Amino acid sequence: MNCVACIEYIVVALMVISAILAVEWRDLLAAAVGMAAVSLFASILFFMLQAPDVAMTEAAIGAALSGAIVIFAVKRTQRFETEEEEKPGWWVRW
Repeated sequence: MNCVACIEYIVVALMVISAILAVEWRDLLAAAVGMAAVSLFASILFFMLQAPDVAMTEAAIGAALSGAIVIFAVKRTQRFETEEEEKPGWWVRW
């Protein structure tokens, strides 16, 4: 096994770890950054597989644009999920 294959395995492992962390984190902003990290590692992997056009597209749209949209959406809402019990909706009170 050569050094390039080892680096590819490391990038894939980092991508899987970032995906697991993005799903498991309770902080929505951190989860959005984890999602962007998955796309960034995917673009690095595409570049290593000699597909630079796909790598640039994944970096621009997957990591940058999608990550920015999710971060702006999180900023406009509550940043943390609450552990409180859900209160009944307005239709229950009728």
